Amino acid sequence: MSIYYRPLCQTDHCRPDAARWIAGGWVWFTHAERIERSKPSQIVPVEALPPVVLERLTEPRPAVAAMTLSQPRLMGILNVTPDSFSDGGQFLDKEAAVGQAIRMAATGADILDIGGESTRPGAEEVPREQEIERTIPVISAIHNETHIPISIDTRKADVAFAAIKAGATMVNDVSALTYDTNLAKLTAEMGLPVCMMHAQGDPATMQKEPRYENVLLDVYDYLAARIEVAVKAGLDRKSLVIDPGIGFGKTLDHNLTLLRNISLFHSLGCPILLGASRKRFIGTLGNVPEAANRMPGTIGVMLAAVAQGVQIHRVHDIEASRQALTLWQAAAGTRQ
Repeated sequence: MSIYYRPLCQTDHCRPDAARWIAGGWVWFTHAERIERSKPSQIVPVEALPPVVLERLTEPRPAVAAMTLSQPRLMGILNVTPDSFSDGGQFLDKEAAVGQAIRMAATGADILDIGGESTRPGAEEVPREQEIERTIPVISAIHNETHIPISIDTRKADVAFAAIKAGATMVNDVSALTYDTNLAKLTAEMGLPVCMMHAQGDPATMQKEPRYENVLLDVYDYLAARIEVAVKAGLDRKSLVIDPGIGFGKTLDHNLTLLRNISLFHSLGCPILLGASRKRFIGTLGNVPEAANRMPGTIGVMLAAVAQGVQIHRVHDIEASRQALTLWQAAAGTRQ
């Protein structure tokens, strides 16, 4: 029977001597929730944690794509697609995409995530050739005009290879290396970081009655298994980032459970990426039908995750997110 440990995160400037920093970041803990599937959870002191768990919780995370992770980082979303749920078609034109990339870089983005295939609920697969045609000219131009790190948001090794040649230094795979097994080999050979996301089903079917025995622990176990597969394929564990996949085969309640308990994923020993920007559950709870108007709700979710030590935040609205993050850090007095 697996036992899970979720650190109870705190950011108060008055920190006990026995407290431990989570992942070398800005959040600390003195106790953790001990979780088993068939028993009530318990609160235990940090001294009671198994050494391997404590090490994974506290070991500073190495830099990812030239980004140190001792403070929260913003990943700017740039979809060069006609049908993404929020900004589909806005940046399909190369000049518009490059202009948006330059704006995001100037207003606080730490990295850009470029995608040429929509993964919104109900989206169909895009042929590799078309995905390459959409993304590579944009990545090449951004790489030539800015110094910002670039991530390629793709499930396909051919697309990733072309993007890496054009200047991308990270791969963000919503299939967690299950869609194209060659992608693990490619990224291992290139020595690049990979973000692996949990999804139940593919984009075309994922929102058709998603079900879990325990969404938090099921997602955790899935990501733990994908980490082991990636390591066996030759990837360095220190190069892996994990994403619980908010909105990918989850109901509103599933999303909220993951967000409330997202600190559990620090136990995997990898940086956490959160991609909740403008998603449907924000519109539902905030009574905001139009995705483009969900920036305030997105910031609320982001800051709740920052308070749990989540390192990378994938967002559409960089300038507003940077302002909110700067003020949160100043008011909370967290380590910079």
